[in-house]
Amino acid sequence: MIPNSWIREWILLLLAAALLLLIIEARGQAQGNKPQGDATPQNPSSSRPLNLLVINDEENEIANKSVTSALKELREKRTDFLLGDVTVVQINKSDARGTLDLICGVWDAAVQLGGYRIPDLVLDTTMSGPASDTVNSFTAALGLPTLSAQFGQEGDLRQWRNLKPEQTNYLVQVMPPADLVPEAIRQLVIAMNVSNAAILFDESFVMDHKYKSLLQNVPVRHVIVKSKNAGKQTKDQLFRLRNLDIVNFFVLGGQKTLRATLDAAQSLNFTGRKYAWHGLTLEDFSPECNCVNISVLFLKPSPSANQQAVGELSNKGLLPKPVLTSAFYYDLTRLGVMAMRAAIDAGQWSSNVDRLTCDSYNGTNTPARNIGFLEFLKNVTSSNDFQPTYANFTWGEKNGQHQASFKMTVTLVTIADNNPVSTEDAGSWDAGIDRRLEVISEDLVANHTAQTSYRVVTVAQAPFVIHDAETDTWSGYCIDLLDEIRDIVKFEYEIRQADDQRFGNMDDEGNWNGMIKELKEKRADIALGSLSVMAERENVVDFTVPYYDLVGITILMKRPKAPTSLFKFLTVLENDVWLCILAAYFFTSFLMWVFDRWSPYSYQNNREKYKDDEEKREFNLKECLWFCMTSLTPQGGGEAPKNLSGRLVAATWWLFGFIIIASYTANLAAFLTVSRLDTPVESLDDLSKQYKIQYAPQNGSSAHTYFQRMSDIEKRFYEIWKDMSLNDSLSDVERSKLAVWDYPVSDRYTKMYQAMKEAGFPANMSEALDRVRNSKSSSEGFAFIGDATDIRYLTLTNCDLIMVGEEFSRKPLALAVQQGSPLKDQFNNAILSLLNKRKLEKLKEKWWNRNPLRVTCEKQDDQSDGISIQNIGGVFIVIFVGIGMACLTLAFEYWWYRYRPKTNNLNTLQNPKTTHSVKPVRFYLQPAAAPPRNAFDPSQFRAQF
Repeated sequence: MIPNSWIREWILLLLAAALLLLIIEARGQAQGNKPQGDATPQNPSSSRPLNLLVINDEENEIANKSVTSALKELREKRTDFLLGDVTVVQINKSDARGTLDLICGVWDAAVQLGGYRIPDLVLDTTMSGPASDTVNSFTAALGLPTLSAQFGQEGDLRQWRNLKPEQTNYLVQVMPPADLVPEAIRQLVIAMNVSNAAILFDESFVMDHKYKSLLQNVPVRHVIVKSKNAGKQTKDQLFRLRNLDIVNFFVLGGQKTLRATLDAAQSLNFTGRKYAWHGLTLEDFSPECNCVNISVLFLKPSPSANQQAVGELSNKGLLPKPVLTSAFYYDLTRLGVMAMRAAIDAGQWSSNVDRLTCDSYNGTNTPARNIGFLEFLKNVTSSNDFQPTYANFTWGEKNGQHQASFKMTVTLVTIADNNPVSTEDAGSWDAGIDRRLEVISEDLVANHTAQTSYRVVTVAQAPFVIHDAETDTWSGYCIDLLDEIRDIVKFEYEIRQADDQRFGNMDDEGNWNGMIKELKEKRADIALGSLSVMAERENVVDFTVPYYDLVGITILMKRPKAPTSLFKFLTVLENDVWLCILAAYFFTSFLMWVFDRWSPYSYQNNREKYKDDEEKREFNLKECLWFCMTSLTPQGGGEAPKNLSGRLVAATWWLFGFIIIASYTANLAAFLTVSRLDTPVESLDDLSKQYKIQYAPQNGSSAHTYFQRMSDIEKRFYEIWKDMSLNDSLSDVERSKLAVWDYPVSDRYTKMYQAMKEAGFPANMSEALDRVRNSKSSSEGFAFIGDATDIRYLTLTNCDLIMVGEEFSRKPLALAVQQGSPLKDQFNNAILSLLNKRKLEKLKEKWWNRNPLRVTCEKQDDQSDGISIQNIGGVFIVIFVGIGMACLTLAFEYWWYRYRPKTNNLNTLQNPKTTHSVKPVRFYLQPAAAPPRNAFDPSQFRAQF
């Protein structure tokens, strides 16, 4: 079987032979069509014709037509140049191997023929890509004088980077206009201080080598992308670029490309002061679009100084559009032929120089050349014999510095209602590397710069972010902070609330929600609010330096309110006890009256015996009631009964009163003290150890994530410990070290998280507050666990809520931006500047201590405080009631004294004859034993009833 390598070599040989026959036939036809005098040189010093090898991209149709037109003009009008064989090779710019085989086939065939048929000059009009690198490698290896129009700055042509000094004289690259026009974008960005840019280009520009170098060392975030087809694809492309927070657009292309892009921008409403549009082209036209109102800073080539020649060539169809590009290739061909002709005439390039074939090159045997082709190029362009059609040529010291020389005008075109309404000159630009833009009106250019506007996503959380739905305005600590940063960094912003009103948490599958999702998906530039810095968040977004103190998680409960009563001193004893005391009071008073009434030794029954005593108190029923009442007071009841039985009753009442008063006093003090010591929860530990109060965080909040993860960690530790303790590979000694009585892994958070799930997680803050407020008391109900700033603000604006315990799991608060965003460094510097100026402290003072919604609550009773008036005020009511009864009694006494006797006298005067004699009823009390005679004298002892 024949090897594949043999077959491939035979095919290449056949192709080379066929190509050689075609070249010989084409040359014969060309010579047969020449005038008779063209077969011999016109210049006596010229000994041979000039042969060319033209290498061009298949897609570079403009170069192909322009070079063909130039060669035709040279054959017809400049016969003195003795233009000989012209070999044209069309290559595929992405096929490096095929390009090498094709070029080597042509070159080796020409070398083998020898004589005057070998190309003297290689005219390279390829643009870029692997095939262009192959061409450069081919010419450098074989030492062939080459005039290249490849795209690239200094060092971009990789195969020509390390040329020897003699090689730089005959391997010359000239940058075409399409390679220079994009450099104007760099100057525009610098002049207008643009911070972001999207560069769109069409097929007339090559940007492969510009991705890194175009805006290198310029602080601008940019994207370089080829423009899509007109219509929906262009709109989708612009929409994606806008999602990257880009508002400055630069369009490199022809009239069709610019119009399609502007139409898409109008349909997406990407117009106005928030957007800036720039157009750069190689053609000569004015921007047009179906736009309502848009301004475009437009750069196009200035008219040629040789406009008549351009017009004639264009009318003949020799210069296709864009004229600047086609004229460049046209003049480059003329220039190369004239310079090479001069080198041959000067004897620097003869037909006898060493020429290698591709197969004979071994990597080190490149022939030495002594031709100053670059100097001949410079001499030709400075001579009167060469007149550039459009752009001239500028020469430097080495490749990457040789370029086409032309000028571009800068105008500001305003389009309204689909028609250009004004065109204002803004400046000009000499095309070249690092050539500054010449601005006529700086204000005009500055006003065209898009306002730097960022998309801010937030979550309403007072006092950091407050949204007034009626006026659609935003306020709060973070809003003031962002305004302060805006004054430093200079930008505008559009603010909106996150769709799900969450800060951002990651699920088990790694998906995010809330503000973090907005940043991650490039739908927002800044996340504003009391956003905690967390490790998992830092993996997908960038945080600024903290702008607020460490904030953790804490507990919100209903404020304990001890029940108060003006007659709380009456609740020390039960009602039954009070009724029994009242009954004992009346019974004892009545019993004392009876004993005094019936005892022979009482004062009222033995007045003569006690007539010399200073205290003479008759214990009637009124006096007995008064005596028993006053006996319970520190003042005492006064004179006791004279009889022994009455004194026994009084002593019994005194003992009873002493016990009752002592018991009441002790229980009153204890009762008032215990009611103020009712504080069942003071920390998270207290909350976890009780069962009457349910507790849970908001579902999906950072607190919920904290407890969930702590529970998972405890479970993992338990599994690790269990695997260790049940490991069969352990020795008895190692296993004994694990056999401990105490459980080595805590299950505190596991139990708490289970209790939270049983209690139910509130869906939002409103539900959580309702559950807290509906608690029966501070020792029974619901406790909410949440962000400390939320809870602190709720207690600041509500008197029925209280924050319990210290904060835990504390984290700093910061602003978040997209990962890799330059805003991070800008905002960091601004926040540090505000911190040094103490403005952050002023914001904290404004929104916490001087908050207009702050309420002043009543001071909560402290254990060290005395008894409040709410609990003891009933005694004052008793005084007022007693004084009121005394006043009524005084009035009654006055009435009784003043009016009752007058009534009796009046009745006596009206019936003077009517008299009644009232005889007293006399009772003689007989003692149990016979008393002595005349012991009881009726005149001395009378019982009146």
